[in-house]
Amino acid sequence: MDLPLSDAESAMLARAVEFAQIEVAPKAQAWEDDRRQPIEALKAASLAGFAGLEVPENLGGFGGRFRLKARLAEEMARHCFAFSFSLINHMGLAGKIARDAPREIAGKYLPEMLAGEAIGCTALTEPAAGSDFSAITTRAKKVEGGWILNGEKAWITNAAHADLMFLYAQTDPAAGWRGVAGFLVDAREDGVSRVPPFQIMGGHAIGTGGFRLEDHFVPDIRMMSAPGDGFKAAMAGVNAARSYVATMCCGMTEAAIELAAKYASERAAFGGHIADFQGLRWRLADAQTEVEAARLLAYRAVLAVENGTEAEIPAAHAKKFAARMADEQLSRCMQVMGAAGLKRDYPIGRQIACARIANYVDGTTEIQNERIARALFKKAETKSGPR
Repeated sequence: MDLPLSDAESAMLARAVEFAQIEVAPKAQAWEDDRRQPIEALKAASLAGFAGLEVPENLGGFGGRFRLKARLAEEMARHCFAFSFSLINHMGLAGKIARDAPREIAGKYLPEMLAGEAIGCTALTEPAAGSDFSAITTRAKKVEGGWILNGEKAWITNAAHADLMFLYAQTDPAAGWRGVAGFLVDAREDGVSRVPPFQIMGGHAIGTGGFRLEDHFVPDIRMMSAPGDGFKAAMAGVNAARSYVATMCCGMTEAAIELAAKYASERAAFGGHIADFQGLRWRLADAQTEVEAARLLAYRAVLAVENGTEAEIPAAHAKKFAARMADEQLSRCMQVMGAAGLKRDYPIGRQIACARIANYVDGTTEIQNERIARALFKKAETKSGPR
């Protein structure tokens, strides 16, 4: 399975590959050393046209398909998973504004997003609520002309520098998930404060952190998902995210396999090179097979999202398998390189930390198993009847 691209999409992907090689690969380790999100690189990527990947041409964007976004994420992740995830989240909000916001709102915010002057994020998770969507406690109270928001969001990609966020809030606690709505929040306005970026084991280019909202007013025109539709919007977004996280795991792991193979071909040992040993060669061959399998699952999920068909289970399979694959195979690539793999000169240490991140973002591996098991047993009950 492949994801064929148009000539224009192929040219855009080639630009992204060149950008990653020049602007990401040589700088990624320094970003991690400084434990910071590279806002200047996000701005440069936006100015290069990547922020507008899913924005229609009449609104100043490129108008690409979801498959191009997934492929771009895969190629960027070869050099820095965290930066790739950060950029994808920024372009995701730009695309959402283009699709769902009134023209007045799109006209106000899209130009600065496409120029990298305003960075976007999605704010769903809270300090005490993650995968349980109905448990969010951020409240939205209706007032004349808009809504008053109070609450706190945590573990938000791009929170270190984000200016705009698509934020989920509960309008009616008694209604559960049916009361959840989505709002476009401008973090530069009164009533929004930024939580300092989290210090984590790696992947600081992701810019994870949080926000607090205290009596923050959002006008009616910036409610982008009405109560009840917020849950549907979140689920659609999560399925897309799980799909491109899977492609990112493939790109990151394949890059490590290529690095380990090159190192093994050059590392002298016992009158030859360590690549001469069959056990080592087969270890990398097995790793490449795992990448190929993960990529097939990922691309299947990408096409389901793009075509608007049922994507929940394909996305769950793809993310679960790809994240687990990256976890296992990156460690094996480091083992092939021996102690040299520990050096900061090589990216495998950063990649291993990011593989851990991949197992948590957009639903843990355990959540994917729950989705898969629920569908499996529902199918079994349909065939045999309820017990």
